[in-house]
Amino acid sequence: MDGTHFMRARRLLGKTQKQMAELLGISLKAVCSYEQGWRRVPPHVERQVYFLIASRRGLAEGMTPCWEAKDCPDERRRCCPAWEFNAGRLCWFISGTVCECNAHRNWDEKMRICKECHVLGQILDMFAEP
Repeated sequence: MDGTHFMRARRLLGKTQKQMAELLGISLKAVCSYEQGWRRVPPHVERQVYFLIASRRGLAEGMTPCWEAKDCPDERRRCCPAWEFNAGRLCWFISGTVCECNAHRNWDEKMRICKECHVLGQILDMFAEP
């Protein structure tokens, strides 16, 4: 997530920079630094921002679980934490999911795959240029 996307997310949530800092448990200076592009948005903040947008907009409730959308076989479902915890609408939020037949080692690797998937794509579409 870059500074422009962070700012759009904050605006989608209807928050000032100060309110966003309080909501995320970070400093106002960090919010300003992200939006200006002086600092990279850390993975835990990016994850929380996507979660808040999905929750606020009610997107998660209307979505098809990822294992159904991707037609995952039973053996893959059984070893995936998204299926185990019935979180197929928020699979991008959970580390260790088994997309592309492998568990992801870190957040950046996971996000490269998730950002191309329609499950997270529904949230990311809100960040598209008007």
